[in-house]
Amino acid sequence: MLTENTTHGTDRCVERIGLDGLALKPTETAIEALESVPVETLTIDYEGTESLPSAEVLARLGSNTDVRVTTPVRADGFDPLGDDSLATALPDEVGRVLVAGHPAYLSAEERRRAVAPRLGAALETDPDAWVGSESIERIAMATGAGQFDLLTATTEREVRALRAAGFDGDVAVYAPTVLSDDEDILLDAVGDYVSRRPAVANALPADAPTDAAATGQARETLLAGIDDFALAGTVTAVSERIDRLRSIGVTTVVAYPARGLDTLLES
Repeated sequence: MLTENTTHGTDRCVERIGLDGLALKPTETAIEALESVPVETLTIDYEGTESLPSAEVLARLGSNTDVRVTTPVRADGFDPLGDDSLATALPDEVGRVLVAGHPAYLSAEERRRAVAPRLGAALETDPDAWVGSESIERIAMATGAGQFDLLTATTEREVRALRAAGFDGDVAVYAPTVLSDDEDILLDAVGDYVSRRPAVANALPADAPTDAAATGQARETLLAGIDDFALAGTVTAVSERIDRLRSIGVTTVVAYPARGLDTLLES
């Protein structure tokens, strides 16, 4: 359990690598048990309405942290063109990350709903929201709102182009984070995640394992994918990559603790 005593201190990994934010999943972390977090920004992933933290918990955390709840604009409860009861019930202290929504958490009817008009309508009532760009990159950019992007091999080039084109809004980058250079640990922590990225999936041999059991070409492909899609390696290596992202225009680096929150709070 994370408490006030365990979230404040000096020289913990989260501070040594210079993270701006953490992304937590309610099914993995007891959000209601958090009294504070040692970062400026906390994003809470959407894993279905039944996992949404209570308004009281969100308001408490939002009193001293930039808390943003990921909300799929096609889902009942968050649909600005339909049932938006859950969105309107969010406390004033809490911001949002507007996303199209993962199909696994949407009904067949919700998946058929148009994304673009719903993003536009949601931003009319919450203009400071970030827009998650996964699978809707052009639509997200067209909104002109702050961007919430997944780390990829092309992130640095794309952010440079964005800034060169005059975009001066927030650019937040989300990445699974593992502070280890042990290949087996990396593969067990994020091998499955990177295997679902199209560039990696297309290069993997059929039915290849995606964890530490991977060998040969599959192992090489997965490890290369980890370099592209995750913040992984020693504290020094990850810190240097975060510094590089900031230098080209990323405003907020948000880490998903792929091996558990405690691993980023260790000294």
